[in-house]
Amino acid sequence: MVRAKFLVESITIYALGYGATIKMRPVYSDDPGHENKQFWDATPSGSIEMFIKSTAAQDFIVGQEYYVDFTQGGN
Repeated sequence: MVRAKFLVESITIYALGYGATIKMRPVYSDDPGHENKQFWDATPSGSIEMFIKSTAAQDFIVGQEYYVDFTQGGN
C-alpha cells in the first residue's frame, strides 16, 4: 500500500444532482516538522481528478486535505 495526502482544489457540481468532478493536488509544506513536508518530499507533483456520480461528492470540501491509499487490485 502507498499512502498519499491530497488537497481538494475544486469541486464542480453538475445540475440535477447528476454528480460532481473533484480535482485534487498533493499537499505542500516547507516546515520540516509538519507531516505535509514528508508527503511533499515523496509526491511533489501530480493530480487526481474524479467524477463521482453519487451524493458521496458532498463528503469533499474545497481546501481540505484527504489521505489517499493505493492498494493493488485483484487479478
